[in-house]
Amino acid sequence: MKKTLWRRHRFWLTPTLLIMPAAILFSVVILASSVQSLWISLHEWDGFGPMIWIGLGNYRELVADPQFYVSLKNNVIWLVMFMLAPPLGLAIALLVNQKIRGMRFVKSLFFIPLVLASVAVGVVFSWVYTPEFGLLALIFRFFGATAPALLSDENFVTFAVVVAALWPQIAFCMVLYLAGLNNLSEDLIGAGRVDGARGWNMLRHIVLPQLTQVTFIAIAVTVVGALRSFDMVSVMTRGGPFGSSSVLAYQMFEQSIFSYRFGYGAAIASVLFVIMAVFIVWYLTRIIRAEERGA
Repeated sequence: MKKTLWRRHRFWLTPTLLIMPAAILFSVVILASSVQSLWISLHEWDGFGPMIWIGLGNYRELVADPQFYVSLKNNVIWLVMFMLAPPLGLAIALLVNQKIRGMRFVKSLFFIPLVLASVAVGVVFSWVYTPEFGLLALIFRFFGATAPALLSDENFVTFAVVVAALWPQIAFCMVLYLAGLNNLSEDLIGAGRVDGARGWNMLRHIVLPQLTQVTFIAIAVTVVGALRSFDMVSVMTRGGPFGSSSVLAYQMFEQSIFSYRFGYGAAIASVLFVIMAVFIVWYLTRIIRAEERGA
């Protein structure tokens, strides 16, 4: 009887049993934590004593907080500049995928930032930007100029930090596209060559349509990485100078840990979560509609 029941329902029981552990873990770690964070955001809490209900008080304060808008603007800058990662990663992947002598060594060089910790990348670029002895200072000195102190300039510090974060992000996108390029259909490429497709036409009409799923993953991961940016800001600037390089994730950390305002920090986290959720839903909707039109 048991064997008959299993055989009758194994087509849906097998995937359900395989997915269930991950689904339970996701529900506990992500969903439950998100609900708890939203609940905390409705309270005034120092992380130790009793929570005091204040309703939407933290959100009203957040709307009136100038630092919130600075952090939000910096997140937008991160998002816009991080959109360079997928196309640059694709370009590098196309380059290192060529069958040229020595290209394996070049490919290994592009893998370096991917295996480095974000903290290490931040420290290295802090040295690069040092106006006294950094690499940037040496380049400026070669041309008889003085290097700017990028990490001390309110107008350029965010761009300098994003450039540092882009280095490993481009490498990550390159790895994704390399995997996609290795799975291209040789039949479609051969048919394109027979029809005279070369260069840009081959890339646009034959290669890129087969990399749609890879592009979806690359853009989604890049956007989420830009919105939750924290470690590079913490290592390189700690939100300075004067909060000009802070982002929402770092402001949340700063308010919660250093100011003991866990309710206010949870309100910032809730806003960030809503922004990510809106993007993911919008992006998934566009992808599904595009696939339906293609079908």
